[in-house]
Amino acid sequence: MSDITVKSTPQVIDFHNHHIPARFEVTAVRTAPANQRARWEALARKLPDEDLLLKDVNEGHLSARVVNIPGNLIADADGHVPHETIMAMNDDLAGLVARYPGRIYGLASVDGYDGDKSAREAERAIRDLKLCGLFIDCARGEFLIDAPQTRPTLEVAAKLGVPVFAHPIAPQPLTKQMAPYGLIGTLFARGTVNSASLIALVEGGVFSQLPGLRVVVTAHAIGGLAMASGLSSQSRIPAGAIDVMRKHVFIDTTLCHPALIRASVDLLGADNVLAGSDWPIAGETPIRGMLLDAMLQARLSDNEQKAIAAGNCRRLLGID
Repeated sequence: MSDITVKSTPQVIDFHNHHIPARFEVTAVRTAPANQRARWEALARKLPDEDLLLKDVNEGHLSARVVNIPGNLIADADGHVPHETIMAMNDDLAGLVARYPGRIYGLASVDGYDGDKSAREAERAIRDLKLCGLFIDCARGEFLIDAPQTRPTLEVAAKLGVPVFAHPIAPQPLTKQMAPYGLIGTLFARGTVNSASLIALVEGGVFSQLPGLRVVVTAHAIGGLAMASGLSSQSRIPAGAIDVMRKHVFIDTTLCHPALIRASVDLLGADNVLAGSDWPIAGETPIRGMLLDAMLQARLSDNEQKAIAAGNCRRLLGID
């Protein structure tokens, strides 16, 4: 059993956390399905709370959080966030990181579908504000993340050596079709588009054209990972889809299920899996206990557990 038992308790860095500064309205409350409205009203009170954001770190459950400000939660009725607001979001996030060095790290939010303007903000956020990665919607309307509009931003990420977190959105009409089935239905819709964005990056040749690009998807994209892996030999990429993904793709542990973590490790390798909780959207229970228990049940080695818990995140973001 020594090969599947944590010999020393690993540190945990949570890669997947959301925060919205108090000066921005959480408009997602207005657009949430009626059967989820109360949940989003509660989330709107939690998302700006810095004390709540730091609680698990201060109590020793986490070593740090990697935080993003999701623009689609403060977008207008048409799903638009002005460029000036995006810049203000990143300025605020940089301030948050500065207030809690070593405990909070930031991923800059950019409208990846805004061409060169998005790329300039990405470069400003990384070079000037010292944020350590980019946070981009995995799709927008009819476009997936491999669309020509996103290429300037992806080129900046590849050039600067920072990861892109391709975060799920609520695709239409699938989200509306799945809304009657509650949270599982809604998250299935989001996972479907996250899976589609992963396949688009691989089969669209983006990784082949940008060899320095690294992209993180959520565990909701496990279906796309499984599909691309199972049909790797049918890929349009000569090397095969699985080899490309192992070089460029990371997946988080949002759903925190032993079978999904085991599958992610088997398909991508333990070095490409990141601890991530979707805090506080998926709940406020500290990820540490659930994650360590799930990794033990998945029969991961001591080194694999330590890598997933914190080591991979440190390496990906270039932090000590």
